[in-house]
Amino acid sequence: MTRKQRRLILIGSSLGVLAIAVALVLGSLRESIVFFNSPTDIAETKTAPGKRVRLGGLVKTGSLERGDNLQIHFKVTDGNKDIPVDYRGIVPDLFREGQGVVAEGHIEPGGTFIADTVLAKHDENYMPREVVETLKKQGHWQETAAPNRARLLQSAK
Repeated sequence: MTRKQRRLILIGSSLGVLAIAVALVLGSLRESIVFFNSPTDIAETKTAPGKRVRLGGLVKTGSLERGDNLQIHFKVTDGNKDIPVDYRGIVPDLFREGQGVVAEGHIEPGGTFIADTVLAKHDENYMPREVVETLKKQGHWQETAAPNRARLLQSAK
């Protein structure tokens, strides 16, 4: 066997091992690549109880209930299906009814989602309160041009 043949065999086997490694990694990440599942996705796939998932949607209006010891109950909806969520802890400042939310946790056998992390999503018009106040002081803020930003500022006070 010549040097050239050994080199080609080494390169070919290295590429083969690399291809197998990439296939295994992509195969294991196939379900995890999704940023979150909607309530409809979870209902249609009949996610197994206890399996860790991310649930995303809107906090259903009228469903938010606060209990003792930082206990919060609410429903996440995508317009088609609702999933009740139980969470114990401090929620982000942007968390409220009608707002986007991503919850990480698992589903109980009864269908309730037990969240251990809740993240509030904001729309593309979100601007931190400090930036809004600075723009107002400089005279660059226009209430009519940014109704969502004005609403955020008023709700933050």
